[in-house]
Amino acid sequence: MIIGYVLLSWLPNARESFIGQFLGKLVEPYLSIFKRFIPPIGGVLDISPIVAVFALRFVAMGLIAVLQFIAPGL
Repeated sequence: MIIGYVLLSWLPNARESFIGQFLGKLVEPYLSIFKRFIPPIGGVLDISPIVAVFALRFVAMGLIAVLQFIAPGL
C-alpha cells in the first residue's frame, strides 16, 4: 500500500481520486511517524516512505523469528 501511495504522488491529481484518498487514510498515519523525524532531502525528496517500508519489513522478520521460536514445528 505504501508503494502504491507513493506512486500515486507521481501522477497529477491521483491522490485526490477515491483510491488515493482511501490509501491516504490507511498509509498516512504510519508514514507520519517517520515524517516527524526525517525531513525531506533538499526540501523536495521525501525518503520517509523508504524508511517506513524497511521498518515494516524488519518488524515482520522479527515477528516471524519469534513465532518460529515459540512454535518451531509450524
